[in-house]
Amino acid sequence: MAYRFLIVEDDELVQSLLAAYMKGEGYKVSYAGTGKEMLATLNAEKIDLILLNLGLPDEDGLTLTRQIRARSAIPIIVITARQAREDRLAALELGADDYLTKPFDPEELVLRVHNILGRSMHGGAGGGGGNRLEANVIESGGWKIDGGAGQGTQQGAQPGLSFGRGFPKRRRAVGPADRCVDLKGAQKVRRRAEEAESHNHRGRQRLQILGTHLSFRQRSGFEGDRR
Repeated sequence: MAYRFLIVEDDELVQSLLAAYMKGEGYKVSYAGTGKEMLATLNAEKIDLILLNLGLPDEDGLTLTRQIRARSAIPIIVITARQAREDRLAALELGADDYLTKPFDPEELVLRVHNILGRSMHGGAGGGGGNRLEANVIESGGWKIDGGAGQGTQQGAQPGLSFGRGFPKRRRAVGPADRCVDLKGAQKVRRRAEEAESHNHRGRQRLQILGTHLSFRQRSGFEGDRR
């Protein structure tokens, strides 16, 4: 059974190139150009892996990563033009499985996809049987953990024990990832700055991605679906 990927990308050129790479490896693909379309597709289809751009027109990709991971273990590979260390740390902290910056090497992307799917098949997180958005409930060591609700219940104990009261939880200091995710005002300022620069940089990034794609086709003799 072929894996189905969801490509979440608002740039039609990048979307079609990603689809060509994945179809060339025998995978099936679905498409979403906004966060709203992504959530609708996840609720309607069985998706085995998500290729997620952070700069979507209606929702920040970091917020979407957090929403997905709270309800599902579907593997997520972030593919974005954001190269800042804070964005990378934030995405990984929120549960993304990998982070790749544009322009990217198609062969590297394919290898990363293969590695993540291999781990998912053997570790039980994500691929293989498909995932719809659902409550992330784990039972282990006498505990029943509801990641979506943020609650854990131990056998023989009172129900509804929250993670913050008595439930073992790793403590960590507040770092750049928290500031990037939680300070909405700072996010808005950064987003406006990115939008102001996008007119100058996006065309150049598209040319770089297209050049990488043409080089990949010349090396492999691959003719992908440019639909």
